[in-house]
Amino acid sequence: MSSVDPAQAESLFDEPADERARRPEAAGVPEAQRPLAVRMRPSGLDEVVGQAHLLGPGTPIRQLVDRDVPMSLVLWGPPGTGKTTLAYVVAGVTRRRFVEVSAVSDGVKRVRAEIDLARRELGMTGRQTVLFVDEVHRFNKAQQDALLPAVENRWVSFIGATTENPFFSVISPLLSRSLLLTLEPLGEDDLREVVRRALADERGLGGRVELTSEAEDHLIRLAGGDARRTLTYLEAAALVAADGEAIGVDVLEKAVDRAAVRYDREGDQHYDVISAFIKSIRGSDVDAALHYLARMLEAGEDPRFIARRLIVHASEDIGMADPTALQTATAAAHAVEFVGLPEARINLAQAVIHLSLAPKSNAVITAIGEAIGDVKKGLAGPVPAHLRDAHSKGAAKLGHGVGYQHAHDHPGGVVRQQYAPDAVEGRRYYRPTRHGAEARFSDVLERIRAVLRGRGDDRAP
Repeated sequence: MSSVDPAQAESLFDEPADERARRPEAAGVPEAQRPLAVRMRPSGLDEVVGQAHLLGPGTPIRQLVDRDVPMSLVLWGPPGTGKTTLAYVVAGVTRRRFVEVSAVSDGVKRVRAEIDLARRELGMTGRQTVLFVDEVHRFNKAQQDALLPAVENRWVSFIGATTENPFFSVISPLLSRSLLLTLEPLGEDDLREVVRRALADERGLGGRVELTSEAEDHLIRLAGGDARRTLTYLEAAALVAADGEAIGVDVLEKAVDRAAVRYDREGDQHYDVISAFIKSIRGSDVDAALHYLARMLEAGEDPRFIARRLIVHASEDIGMADPTALQTATAAAHAVEFVGLPEARINLAQAVIHLSLAPKSNAVITAIGEAIGDVKKGLAGPVPAHLRDAHSKGAAKLGHGVGYQHAHDHPGGVVRQQYAPDAVEGRRYYRPTRHGAEARFSDVLERIRAVLRGRGDDRAP
């Protein structure tokens, strides 16, 4: 049985009084005093900023809305990308009853009560209900199971929002019955549109406040792709600014208690800081490297750019002195894509610490550089006949593969044999250092080369 008392509503299927009381306007909060992010919430799909891959003509969500059919959606994306907004808009444009449930504060009892009410209204009036479950990943399996009958029978149009990977946080039966839509962090142009709309629109600041271009840049950097955070910071700055004063960087810094990092992602600072970052890691100054990492993150640098530089550095300046450095850097890059900021800052920091403290060697980049240099000079030559493919018809008559010795047939897996073309036979590209793990590889390499050149026996290297 539903716990909703029909006497609390004007009619059986009106929104219950306790639910209405949750809304700011029902609690006596004037429109102008509601949060700016709430006031600026779009009223239609055309007002939604960003997510063009979801909202363009012919996309699934457009088809679902335009045809006004029951639907089940799981919206997956970082905070502030419009998950709640899309749920409100879908309910509004299709004139469905909208019910919002928070997995943080509500449980199965509330969910079942809302489903009972939605089912009765659907049966008696035909009006559909959008059941929006925010933070759906916080529901355990039993709580998510409670949604299945309503989704399966389409008693409600279920919309679940999650910041966690739904393949791990949402049960398979619910996910298989829903359309999964992935929302992306808003880009700089999208956030600028959000800011400028809020400054001009009567629902927002109505042209009463101005924002300098430098402050707008700083605000965009602070937002990190989060539209809600952008509007929250803008509203705070508007309150701090004196009457008639334009919001500058100093006002914004005071409002959000975050210093502006002087950093132009397209200018000199971008190249200077990333250069100092890599050189600090190369020089094993972990504290300086972490400083530059923090500086870039606070300035809004793309974390994927930082991760790519770490991957390059792991081979360029560490290489075989610590082969695990490349694994760590690659794992950090994967974490950036999989987790995203702000949590991925920890993964990047771990990679920076590992690479800074690792023994250093540039033998890898030197080796491939010299090899490429010889090729560019024309030092290539034909592949030795005994190494050529011997599977084609007539290859044996041409001597292809004749005399080839299979390494696995010899003790130690190494046999005296020429592998390089005559033009570069005897050239040594890889010259390992005695740093870290590369010292061991240096010893192994010397024994291998001795066998290949006929200066040693076939003992295992």
